[in-house]
Amino acid sequence: MFDKLMEAQQKAGEAKKRLDAITVSGSVEGGKIAVTANANKVVQSITIDLEFFRDIDKEELEELLVTAINKAMEQADNVSQSEMAAITQSMLGGLGNMFSK
Repeated sequence: MFDKLMEAQQKAGEAKKRLDAITVSGSVEGGKIAVTANANKVVQSITIDLEFFRDIDKEELEELLVTAINKAMEQADNVSQSEMAAITQSMLGGLGNMFSK
């Protein structure tokens, strides 16, 4: 049992490292505002087209930034859920046979 717990902790650490290396993004207005993050939901960069920035008001910019960030975070959630499901499946895969006899 303790070995399984240690294995789970190790796999979780490995998954975190993999998620750190996966880039996700969200953009609005045809890419005029883009947010890049990793799959652990750490924002890496925000880019705003200079011409677009000059023509937009503060409130609209704020709303669009929130939308772009939320899109990136949604992608991060999807990637993270897939990664965790794969780990869970690999760890619990053999349990299905325990109850078949």
